[in-house]
Amino acid sequence: MSEKKTIRVRDVMKTDVHMIDGKCTVTEAIRVMKQHQTSVLFVNKFHEDDEYGVINAGIIARLVLAKDRAADRVNVYEINEKPLISVSPDMDIRYCSRLFARYNLMRAPVIENGKIIGVISPIQLVLDGLCELSGIC
Repeated sequence: MSEKKTIRVRDVMKTDVHMIDGKCTVTEAIRVMKQHQTSVLFVNKFHEDDEYGVINAGIIARLVLAKDRAADRVNVYEINEKPLISVSPDMDIRYCSRLFARYNLMRAPVIENGKIIGVISPIQLVLDGLCELSGIC
């Protein structure tokens, strides 16, 4: 019987993660998103006992644009989502996929030694991970 190949989150995660300070305005967050061509920013911790947060275009649309709030008068910390469900870089992608399915996640930060080192989404899990596992690519 052959041994199953293990693909870890670190093998398929994206490492180009963009951070923002929670005190920044939504206007500043949008500028950073446009500059880096991303729709997701992770929000830095305010202190050691704090947790990371996330802000994305959907959150901004729902909590700022749809409510007709002024983007330059809303701080990121007011609308960011936290705490986040995170994954270990050493997690098997099969378990990561189960976690995504169980909690209906679209992405998760990859945290090692208390720091965000990457981000994982179903796109990487399927297109990179499953592709390699099954040998179809």
